[in-house]
Amino acid sequence: MAKKNAFYAQSGGVTAVINASACGVIETARKHKDKIGKVYAGRNGIIGALTEELIDTTRESAKAISSLRHTPSGAFGSCRYKLKSLEANKREYERLIEVFKAHNIGYFFYNGGGDSADTCYKISQLSEKLGYPVQAIHVPKTVDNDLPITDCCPGFGSVAKYIAVSTLEASFDVASMSKTSTKVFVLEVMGRHAGWIAAAGGLVEDHGIPVVILFPEIEFDQKKFLARVDAMVKKHGYCSVVVSEGCHYPDGKFLAEQGTRDAFGHAQLGGAAPVVANMVKDALGYKFHWAVADYLQRAARHIASKTDVDQAYALGKAAVELALKGQNAVMPTVERVSDNPYKWKVGVAPLSKVANVEKFMPRDFITADGFGITAKCRTYLLPLIKGEDYPPFKDGLPQYVRLKNVAVPKKLAGFTI
Repeated sequence: MAKKNAFYAQSGGVTAVINASACGVIETARKHKDKIGKVYAGRNGIIGALTEELIDTTRESAKAISSLRHTPSGAFGSCRYKLKSLEANKREYERLIEVFKAHNIGYFFYNGGGDSADTCYKISQLSEKLGYPVQAIHVPKTVDNDLPITDCCPGFGSVAKYIAVSTLEASFDVASMSKTSTKVFVLEVMGRHAGWIAAAGGLVEDHGIPVVILFPEIEFDQKKFLARVDAMVKKHGYCSVVVSEGCHYPDGKFLAEQGTRDAFGHAQLGGAAPVVANMVKDALGYKFHWAVADYLQRAARHIASKTDVDQAYALGKAAVELALKGQNAVMPTVERVSDNPYKWKVGVAPLSKVANVEKFMPRDFITADGFGITAKCRTYLLPLIKGEDYPPFKDGLPQYVRLKNVAVPKKLAGFTI
């Protein structure tokens, strides 16, 4: 059977280690040239496939591809674009198959979170119906850590490390100034429905830092929250608050809701930190400072977790190996073998059980009062932030790679999305 080319694309918000997964996919494919031809990447994610904006990764040197392992962001460009059902938008699926046919693509590796898992699953189901079977493998990625089945998601460990370190360092700052100045520091982190990232801020308690965490899984009670902060400040002289952007009132309204929607139809969030900080000031009178970690938390490759980098690469590598074994509509996963010492292995999950499923913080990971993390949560989190995997530095700055991203000549008529 003639060998097919592969198509790789990055989806959704990027991470500090998504390029490590890309590195795993491309390097592994290059080792199997007898079975896989070229690896094409989508310029700006799945949009690149629809518009036939393909990138020829064979034009990149082995050194450049290897350097992806320590480079943040999406090297080929990402996008927030969710394909609807075949019934709702048949022309897009037909276009994908048309592009795959034109470029002899038989393998589809989609690197992203829940929405991309759904897209990958749809393509695996529908490509055969449309007359051109494609092996579709989802490569997991999400800082939110909310994909099911896998023990953790590549991208999360590094964000968790960044938030834990930032909370620790900012808390030292506040502690030193609390006698005559700031007494409360509020840090807003990502996490629409799941509080995994916010939970990482709780790791500073092991260093004697007073911290209050606001999770999406726990309905926000303003009275209880203010009482908790007040008690912390009176006892310690200061307090840090880590609030998830998805923290919400009992009626479901987000503290940070702006009244707008993103490309996936999700409520546009941003602004929980100032809301919370002003509550503290108005009710308690404490001087405060607040910050929004925003892109900094997911772009911080300089302080990435080695565990996270290793897992991101391994799952990219495994995706190709699964495809070569004839697997379809699956996702490689992280399986935790033991906590102490921490050991893990690569598993596999069917996309039928991954698509459109969110994994939330277990209630026994959150303290009874709803403002902290339990010992069980610490046991889960600590191995994921361990280890350093620094990028090379020059003149004080990390040396990240910028690929040439040479375009593949188009063979089809234009397409408007």
